[in-house]
Amino acid sequence: MADAARPASGEAADAMRAAGLRITAQRLAVLDAVRGIGGHVTVERIAASLRGSSPPVDVATVYRAVGLLSRLHLLNEVSIGGVSHYEYADPGLRHGHLVCEHCGAAAHAPSARLDELRERLLRDVGFDLHVEHLTLSGLCESCREDEAHSHSGHTHAQSQRHEHAR
Repeated sequence: MADAARPASGEAADAMRAAGLRITAQRLAVLDAVRGIGGHVTVERIAASLRGSSPPVDVATVYRAVGLLSRLHLLNEVSIGGVSHYEYADPGLRHGHLVCEHCGAAAHAPSARLDELRERLLRDVGFDLHVEHLTLSGLCESCREDEAHSHSGHTHAQSQRHEHAR
């Protein structure tokens, strides 16, 4: 496990080196920007925070960097309202995400509950769930209490055709 006091750029350099990738100032700047901003941030917000930085980091570079940093498990990606948001993947604070389908609010799912789900799926069906990348959608408490958003009679899930390969 990484040292909590270690700079994000040190973790990123180690991960890139281990994956045989080039360590670039732009990639490190993107990771440090996400860590510095905190919370769930969009590519546009990351790019805005890096305007005027040296070396320059354009939006296309941010898109490529967040994709790479997500694959290296240095950033977590969560879709909120159909838009990707990123957060620093602190190894000491593993969690999934709960996203409200109506208002788009995002909350962290407790890792203990997700670990229970992971263990049960592994035991029951042999599926190893990566809980640190898990996003569950549903309704937050406020939207659930609003009858206009309740799922009574809601059939969108049933209307989707789903088949398994034989």
